[in-house]
Amino acid sequence: MNKKLVRITTIPVSLEKLLENQLNYMRQFYDVTAISSDKPSLEQVGKAQGVNVYAVEMTRKITPLQDLKAFWQLYNYFRREKPFIVHTHTPKAGTVGMLAAKLARVPHRLHTIAGLPLLEAKGNKRQLLNGVEKITYWSATMIYPNSNTLKEIIIQEKFCKPGKLKVIGNGSSNGINTSHFNPEHFSDVEKQMLKSNLGITPEDFVFIFVGRLVGDKGINEMIAAFQKLNDIKAAVKLVLVGSQEDHLDPLQIETLHQINTNPNIIAVGHQNDVRPYLAVSNALVFPSYREGFPNVVMQAGAMGLPSIVTDINGCNEIIVEGENGTIIPVKDSSAIFGAMKKMMEDDALRSFLVQNSRLMIASRYEQEVVWKAILAEYKKLELNV
Repeated sequence: MNKKLVRITTIPVSLEKLLENQLNYMRQFYDVTAISSDKPSLEQVGKAQGVNVYAVEMTRKITPLQDLKAFWQLYNYFRREKPFIVHTHTPKAGTVGMLAAKLARVPHRLHTIAGLPLLEAKGNKRQLLNGVEKITYWSATMIYPNSNTLKEIIIQEKFCKPGKLKVIGNGSSNGINTSHFNPEHFSDVEKQMLKSNLGITPEDFVFIFVGRLVGDKGINEMIAAFQKLNDIKAAVKLVLVGSQEDHLDPLQIETLHQINTNPNIIAVGHQNDVRPYLAVSNALVFPSYREGFPNVVMQAGAMGLPSIVTDINGCNEIIVEGENGTIIPVKDSSAIFGAMKKMMEDDALRSFLVQNSRLMIASRYEQEVVWKAILAEYKKLELNV
């Protein structure tokens, strides 16, 4: 009988998107159970991945009573099921999952860090979040930052001892399926049809952003930069793929006004398949304030797009300056404008970046390579029993 492996995220979409198909791969070697909130959505993920599921309601906010309830539910589940490995992702799932697993004496407690939202917090909230983060790390037996820069930040913040940290492979929590993210899937006719439906002309240079439309993704600065670029370049479009989350990190009123009124800004909302939109674009703009190891930058690269990214962990490892994109300062609208303008105008540079983009992703982040590296970590634990 295979040993029990439990994977936990706060919400099911993280299992579905951030760990896409990884659970299905791991069930060849372990008895896998996926734990998350939102039981109906979780059950759909479990069915698609062929794994067991167990619903525990968790929130992405600070909710002490709900968190205590989730902790108690997980603790009892671990005591009953006695998993060999509990592996958590996302902040809230990490805290309640790791602490419950430690107290339930689960032998191997692994937590993947894919970004540190607390870095944007200040004052008492930052101190509280620092404390919670240290509880997560104390409870875990191993911490996996999904980028080298993130590992250094964790060491600088003194969240745990360096010996507890390891970056798997070249980084990333799941890698990327470069067979799926391949521009050859889309014919010129298909691309022209989508462009026509979106109101994009053959003369337009198309920038794209993929992600949540919230403040800390750099949307306010990007829209201001695009507005300035649009004033001097008429044949330019900006496609926004993603949903707004006004309750968490709302955009500025002027930003929303531009999105809603500028005909050259095309907001298409959340899309289950972002590939067609990447296929009709010329470059990705991703000016986020913080990330772990952003999938969208890998996806864009695999689709042959150069990227403009901010100098933050993850982004500054996927993108190599002047090789497959350009790296700019955080929260700098002028820098975004300058990079977008250069990307449009410098045909020789852009051609060079395009030529390298897919190859650099495929050689470093192919999905199955990442899965095998994670599996190797699990198998080492079996040798230490």
